[in-house]
Parts: sequence; C-alpha cells; structure tokens
Amino acid sequence: MNHDDALELTEAHYESVISVDARRSGGYDDVDKPRMRARIYRVLETAFTHARIARDAVHLEDRGDGVLLSVAGRIAASRLLGLWLVEVHEKLRDENRDLAVPLGLRIGMHVGPVRHDDRGISGRAVDLACRLADSSVARDLLDAEKADLVLVTSQSLYEDVVGGGGKFIEPAQYAPARLELKEGAVTAWFHLPGRPAPEIPGAPPAAPAPTAAVAPLPAVDDESDDADEDDFEAVDMSGHLPGRVGIRQNVRRDAFHNEHNVYHGNVQMGGSTHQVTEQGKG
Repeated sequence: MNHDDALELTEAHYESVISVDARRSGGYDDVDKPRMRARIYRVLETAFTHARIARDAVHLEDRGDGVLLSVAGRIAASRLLGLWLVEVHEKLRDENRDLAVPLGLRIGMHVGPVRHDDRGISGRAVDLACRLADSSVARDLLDAEKADLVLVTSQSLYEDVVGGGGKFIEPAQYAPARLELKEGAVTAWFHLPGRPAPEIPGAPPAAPAPTAAVAPLPAVDDESDDADEDDFEAVDMSGHLPGRVGIRQNVRRDAFHNEHNVYHGNVQMGGSTHQVTEQGKG
C-alpha cells in the first residue's frame, strides 16, 4: 500500500449517511426474501436516477434485509431529503400496489465524517444513521400509521437542512422524539412522506424552525455535479441477486473504474429519467 492509499484510509470525508431497513424482514421465508431485496434495490435505483444523483457519488453496502449508503458531500443533503425521498416514496408505493403484504421501509439519515476502507464505511455518523432507522419509535410509527415509509433524521440534520425548508421539504411535517441509544440519549425527527407530522406519545414539543441566524450547510452547486442525460448508462445496484446483472461494491462494468472509492465513467441506476415538478408529487 502506497502513501496515498494509506492516507485515504485514515481520512474522514463529510458525507450523507443513509440506512435503509425493511419492516419485519424476519417474517420473509427463503423464497420471498430475494423478492423483497429486489424490490428495495429497484426503489433505490429509481430514486437515485430520477433525482439525478450519479452513481459515482454513492457508496453502497448490502445488509441482507436492507442497504447502507453514503453519498458524497458534493451532493446537497437538501436534494436527498427533498427530491430523492419523494422518488423513494413514489416508487415504493408503486411496488406495493399489488402486494397483499406491503413492503415497509425505515430510513435513518445523518451527515457527518465517514471513513472508507476496503470493506466498507465506518464512523459515528454511520452508527447513528443505523440506530435511527432501527429505533423502536420508527418501527412503531410504521405499524401504527400503516405507512409505507418512515424517515428519521438526526437533530443536527433537521436544524441545518430540514428546518430551513426547501423544495419538497416541509419542516411542519416532522415531529421530534427522544431516543435512548447505546451511545446515549439523542433527539431525532420523524417524517411520514405525504402526511402531517406524526403524533409520537411522550415526544417533546417541536422546536421552532431555525431563523436566518442559523448558518446553513455550505451551498452546493447541484447542476455542476449532475451528469447530463446522455451521460447515464442503465446499471442496477442489485449485485448478487439471482437473475440480475449489475454492480456491487467489488464488481464494476467496463464503462467505469474505481479509484479511492470513487467511480469514474458513465453510469446510471434504474430506468429512464423524467422531469419532476412539485405538481406531480403527492
């Protein structure tokens, strides 16, 4: 290992971390579980494609009953909390349309320092995102509200991004709750896309949205980091799922290559792109 490679493994990159877990994954048998996993990947592939987030900005690890992702800091967190989440919810509802037992997803999201190595990612930001998605409040909300999807954000992500609002981001639709995690007590914010703020028993009163005095996250020029439509090539993230050809952490098509956890080349996940407007979203 040369000096540059060693340095890369010790440096932390400020990234968005997303943990995606399936509801009651233990209830799926050996026949249904691969189908459940395939649905999760289709939902995520479509959302990243339609939100115009290129594959080289996304690191993905399979977790059996879910997925762990980190998204490069050059992608604005507001796009993940806004357009990307809208696309996830829309595709998930489409997947569930004909299912007797709908697929439910819990998504935990945080932004913080992340370290990459040959086996994946690590850091407190990763641990927190996973704890949020796996929290009992998230599980209970998904069942009590009979919802397809629940998003849980950290306090800092709510204050820095959600509280300021934005396209497809409505702070009034989030509700806080105090969570007792292994690392200690934290405040998290819960959101059911397309619904009013959920009622959480015993939750603290909602804090006021940050004013202009609160410094937002550094501005990101989304357009400069987006690939043009012609730059995308149809590629899925299903990895080793039976009968599907795509990419996973250690397998890459000839269209691109990897260098220090960065993919180079023309890549797309999922189907064709389309223009999204506020009128078209529910």
